[in-house]
Amino acid sequence: MRTTVTLEDDVVSKLKKLCRETGKSFKDAINEAVRIGLSSRKPKKQLKPFKVKAWNMKLRPGIQIDNIGELLDQLDELDRSDAR
Repeated sequence: MRTTVTLEDDVVSKLKKLCRETGKSFKDAINEAVRIGLSSRKPKKQLKPFKVKAWNMKLRPGIQIDNIGELLDQLDELDRSDAR
């Protein structure tokens, strides 16, 4: 099959070096490199599903965490009352 592939400069240099060292044609060097690359691929590991573990934050009564701005205000008030 004939196709057009754009190779990066470093890959072309390595392939040309391989051609000089082995006497193979550029086409044969590319095919060999692709075969080696494809045959050495390892199948992807099946990852375990990610599970979130719930954690009791043990917040003081009356503290809501739905609104971050309100939460910060409440915590500031608690800090000021604790400092007294």
